[in-house]
Amino acid sequence: MGDTGGVAGMGQETEGEGEPPQKIPPAAQHQGCEEEEKQAEEELPPPAKQPRLGEEAVTFDPELPVAPAAETDGGHDLSLLIQDTGSLQQHEPEEGEGEENREGEQNGDQVPRMIDRKEEEEEVSPQESQSLGLDFSQNPQKLTGAWAEYTSYPENYLKGCKWAPDGSCILSNSADNILRVYNLPPELYGNDWDLLTEMSPVLRMAEGDTIYDYCWFPKMSSLDPDTCFIASSSRDNPVHIWDAFYGDLRATFRPYNHLDELTAAHSLCFSPDGSQLYCGFDKTVRVFYTDRPGRDCEERPTMVKKQGQSGIISCMAFSPCQSLYACGSYSRTAGLYSCQDGTLLALLPPRHHGGVTHLLFSPDGQRLYTGGRKDPEVLCWDLRDPGRVLFSLKRSVTTNQRIYFDLDASGRYLLSGDTEGVVSVWDTSTAPPDGKEEVLQPQLQFQAHTDCANGISLHPYMPLLVTSSGQRQFCWPGDSEGDSDSDSNGNTMMSPQQVRHDNALALWWVGPLGVASEGGQEVQLPPSQD
Repeated sequence: MGDTGGVAGMGQETEGEGEPPQKIPPAAQHQGCEEEEKQAEEELPPPAKQPRLGEEAVTFDPELPVAPAAETDGGHDLSLLIQDTGSLQQHEPEEGEGEENREGEQNGDQVPRMIDRKEEEEEVSPQESQSLGLDFSQNPQKLTGAWAEYTSYPENYLKGCKWAPDGSCILSNSADNILRVYNLPPELYGNDWDLLTEMSPVLRMAEGDTIYDYCWFPKMSSLDPDTCFIASSSRDNPVHIWDAFYGDLRATFRPYNHLDELTAAHSLCFSPDGSQLYCGFDKTVRVFYTDRPGRDCEERPTMVKKQGQSGIISCMAFSPCQSLYACGSYSRTAGLYSCQDGTLLALLPPRHHGGVTHLLFSPDGQRLYTGGRKDPEVLCWDLRDPGRVLFSLKRSVTTNQRIYFDLDASGRYLLSGDTEGVVSVWDTSTAPPDGKEEVLQPQLQFQAHTDCANGISLHPYMPLLVTSSGQRQFCWPGDSEGDSDSDSNGNTMMSPQQVRHDNALALWWVGPLGVASEGGQEVQLPPSQD
């Protein structure tokens, strides 16, 4: 696997040859042929045989039924309890059983798992520990992270991080234009918390220029290689589809403007079912079908006859409950659109000081959260009454850098970093019921990094949090006499400003600390820092 964007994988289209691209095989049509699976498994490269992808190591399945959350001493349990997955590592299927179950899973069927529990031999997995829920009554415990990966390049820094939809791995973006994939540390599958070491990427996917946006395929599952891919967009390049199993380029989507010139997408978002890829441009959204790579797309202008949403579409998100999506733009506005034909349903007023850089729907689809650059507020909009702000959340954002925020699975807790490296946690359930707009105070704040905490992402169902840090550093005129000397060209010498360099990816435990009783046995959790 190469570190350059020119590496082509199976199904890749060679743009210079002008041939029609091959289709991305949809997950819904995947056939679990025993011989093909065996051959594919033998051909897996070493990076693909990490714990994220091995069936023996994967101890969770988002498709399994979940139990409702329960009340705990620390508040409402916000994690989803995955049932009957604790002993997957000890389960050895009989002959023919694994193939039959795998075929059912790939076709979207609920396959019952017959698991014999042996408590004396069973190791406690994170999936069992996650029933303890999120706990923001105390500072999270830092488990591990990645640092050396981002220090070899002098001006490198992270620009965001995102958990995979199945929670098996982490995707990061950085200033060296490389997307990296990290597996969930294998020590978390057992009780080996003290053996955690620095994380290393298992895949690197290099783009040709500055990466504008990137996203996971929403139906991604490490148990099905056909669903393991990532979309990314970079300056002066088409939209690339990367194979997250091998690291190769799988396909490209080529957007062209009215002058028939290739133009780069500023934002990306898959539709909830994964059949379409929405790309944001200047006053336009282009919709590609994931099973038809190439240049064919549907154009949806956001501004018609000088009315609508102007500016570059910088971010997008889909409602989990309704057939609509939201677009944020650098014109400081957010718009709601119909998924069917792209009709503008509502245009929210420009309340932000800078362009909108990130937005999220609440799980019930009744709220929309928006944040902007050089803007200290995250606004919560009431979609039952579009245009009305329910409350705002204060954070320190003093640069144009995109600062992400994230919601937990229930929509109760919102987390965000800031330019000072502080992560804040708000309990949105404490908002006034009368709808009177006010500024919510954070329930918890902790110093996650010494530099800008730009990326933040909660695990889909475990009490784990990943954050990323770093920002572009500038040189300033020196204050000392030596620094004020001029060089041979008569230019004033510049010296680095006293800045905080912290370019790192950090993994945090946001559940209870200490030892807890779980299922009649003791579960060893990360020790408290107190």
